[in-house]
Formats: sequence, C-alpha cells, structure tokens
Amino acid sequence: MTAVLLLLGLMTAATSQAQAAPQRLTGNATICSNAPIPAGWVITSSYSTGSCTGTSYLYTISDASTLSNATVCSYSPIPTNWAITSGYNSGICANTTFVYTITKLTTQANVTVCSYSPVPTGWVITSAYSTGGCTSAGYMYTLAKLTTQTNATVCSFSPIPAGWVISGSYNTGSCADSGFGYYIRKV
Repeated sequence: MTAVLLLLGLMTAATSQAQAAPQRLTGNATICSNAPIPAGWVITSSYSTGSCTGTSYLYTISDASTLSNATVCSYSPIPTNWAITSGYNSGICANTTFVYTITKLTTQANVTVCSYSPVPTGWVITSAYSTGGCTSAGYMYTLAKLTTQTNATVCSFSPIPAGWVISGSYNTGSCADSGFGYYIRKV
C-alpha cells in the first residue's frame, strides 16, 4: 500500500512539472491575420486566403529572437531593441507594397535607420539627412547609444533619455530641416 501511494505521488509530481513548463514555439508559423502576434515575433509575408474566418489574409511569422536581420511587412510589430534600416516596395505582403529591413541592435554603438523607425530606449538621434533608401520617408537618422557618455549632442527632435537633461542648443545643418540641436548631459 505504501509503495502504491509513493508511486502515485511520483507520477503526480512528474505530471505537474510537465504541465508547468510549456515548450516555447520558435522558428516560423502561419496564422490568420486576426490572430494575435506573439511578443518578439514579426510578420515576414502575407497572402490572401479563404481559409480564415473573419479575415481574408494569412501571415507567415518568425521568432525574432533567432534572427539578427529580417525583412518584414510594414504592418509588422517591431520588437524591442530592433530598428528599421531600410524600406522598399515588394509584393511579399498582401494589402501593402511596403516592406522593411529590420536589424537587431546588440553590440552597435551607432546605426543608421529610417525616420519612421522606433528609437530604442537609451538611443538618441545625432544626425538626419535626405535619402531614397527609406520608401515614403525621405529621411534617415543616425542613432547613437548612450552607454558611458556623460555629454552628447543630439538633433532637436531626438528623444531625451531618462536621467539626461538639455543643457543648451546650437545651430546645425546636420539635423535635416530642423536647423538646430541640443547639448545634453547626464544628471
């Protein structure tokens, strides 16, 4: 009787552990466009279909944690610490002609991005210029990561990171049409 109870207890514990640790899906998947996109995933293509109730599109999605660069549909979520480095016309995404090349920001101290790219936390815009490399934007930004600096110069439209203040302004031609920038310092 004791052996049976002990065996039953071990089986229950093993079942609980298996249920408590679900496997994380990685790689690629195809989902209906009205399904939620998992956090950290991107839409790499889409096409019309009749197989999804309530929508007429299927998305191919990819786990961005396994990538360093990706081509994504313009309506794809952009994961945290990723930036849009180019934009162009393509037919791989139904319901839009725009796709983006996105890059994971890991060891870079500087990166050039499209003006419609999210600016990750801790990064600032140090220059801006006209370009044809970002469809429908016209401008590219140079971003710099503030790591060990205590002072920096940024474009007037740059986000100012938490813990930094504007200590002055200056005239500049390197921030597209704004005409001026800010001196910032860490407090």
